[in-house]
Amino acid sequence: MSGNDNSLLDRMPSGIAGLDVILGGGFLKGGLYIIQGPPGTGKTTIGNQVCFNHVADDRRALYVTLLAEYHARMMQHLRVMTFFDQSRIPDQITSLNGLRALHDEGLKGLLALLRREITTRDASLLVLDGIVSVRRAAGDEQAFNEFVHELQAIAIAANCTMFMLTSAMGIKVTPEHTMVDGIIELSDHLTEWSAESSLQVVKFRGGRILRGRHAFKITSDGVVVHPRIEALLARPSRPDPDNAGRLSSGIDQLDTMLGGGLPRSSTTMVMGPSGTGKTTLGLQFLARSSAAEPGLLFGFYETPARIAAKIAGVCRPLRGLIDSGAVQVQWQPPTDDLLDAHGETLLQMVHQRKVRRLFIDGLGALQAAAGGGSGRIGNFLTALMNEMRVLGVTTLFTIEVPDIMGPSIRTPLGDLSSLAENLILLRFIELRSRLYRLVSILKVRDSQFDPTLHEYTTSSEGLMIEATSDSAEQILVGYARGEKSEASAGRQPRERRGN
Repeated sequence: MSGNDNSLLDRMPSGIAGLDVILGGGFLKGGLYIIQGPPGTGKTTIGNQVCFNHVADDRRALYVTLLAEYHARMMQHLRVMTFFDQSRIPDQITSLNGLRALHDEGLKGLLALLRREITTRDASLLVLDGIVSVRRAAGDEQAFNEFVHELQAIAIAANCTMFMLTSAMGIKVTPEHTMVDGIIELSDHLTEWSAESSLQVVKFRGGRILRGRHAFKITSDGVVVHPRIEALLARPSRPDPDNAGRLSSGIDQLDTMLGGGLPRSSTTMVMGPSGTGKTTLGLQFLARSSAAEPGLLFGFYETPARIAAKIAGVCRPLRGLIDSGAVQVQWQPPTDDLLDAHGETLLQMVHQRKVRRLFIDGLGALQAAAGGGSGRIGNFLTALMNEMRVLGVTTLFTIEVPDIMGPSIRTPLGDLSSLAENLILLRFIELRSRLYRLVSILKVRDSQFDPTLHEYTTSSEGLMIEATSDSAEQILVGYARGEKSEASAGRQPRERRGN
């Protein structure tokens, strides 16, 4: 089915923005859906949240429980949610307990109750919470299948969208799974000390969906869903722009080494151990922003106060750009949110501010948010950086590399070629009880560049790079002699320190 076909189907948005994105616009009107998951995963919250969102347009909803839980207790829990609106109860949202009808009159009695209430109240949404009680009362699969079939007939006749909530889940396919229009499965996952909730659209008739697991969390606003970035941006939102030309890195000598500056709309990775000046380089990059080319610092480890102090110490011109609004600083506590939530926030800010210079300080925080061993970070960053490119954003990001001395360079992100078009390496060299700093260019997209190492220092003007490689060569020669001298004296060379 093509993307245009989705718009031909009559949809009922859930009002949960991320979920509607995953579903391609919402649920089909008059459809019958299962929301399943273990206790505590948020089924009841989603059911009520959809109800309150639905009646915001003067429509009516019916919430029927088949559990022993009192409605007063459920409402008490919901009152802390921002979507809860007491004025909608009971005229627009009617809550009923169908357990007595089920016990006294069986499945037919429950169906009669639902049909009568939907018709009488002109409800266009029904949530049936605790469908496991119906399965128990049915006695056998045939009777339960007939109940689901009759319920679907009521949904179609009344054009009423229905949701059945159940704690049953897993790969076992039951008859009702084949009969309904869609299935959403909620689950919790433990990663060492942390827990993450996710949902998956297992089945959905009548439209394309974003497949796979998507993270969500329960907040004071209810359930907040974050579509997986690599699924959302599997293809960039627009064609590649014709952005030939160069953009200054903020350091004149570095521009010379790069062959004239950074290619526009490219992605640059700045690697190096702690203390080499990666953040300082990023601040100098942002200091070339303007009202016409706004900048954004999206950082994790440096709080706003620490960033302000660093700017005052090494990049004072940036202060005026921040005060004028040409550059914005956005701090994200590294343990505060989910990976896709970070990506969502970043995309929103880039769109809203029409950002052209983006500095992401601390890529390790995104990797940590992806979860150890998840294997997601590469695909996430590839999709995100592809989108930045088509939006005309020139991106620079930093990553800490622990050991960068010797013949090999190891990074925690694996293949760098797919993540960055330009690679800048900052390193320490220890010589005669002193640490020297060297910078080198490893790669520039479709360009010639200066591959030689240059010494640099840091000052109140930021990173100051030597115009020639002479001093760097002297440092390396002295370093090599020191290593050789120690080896010839029968001693093991000193441990090569990265910080």
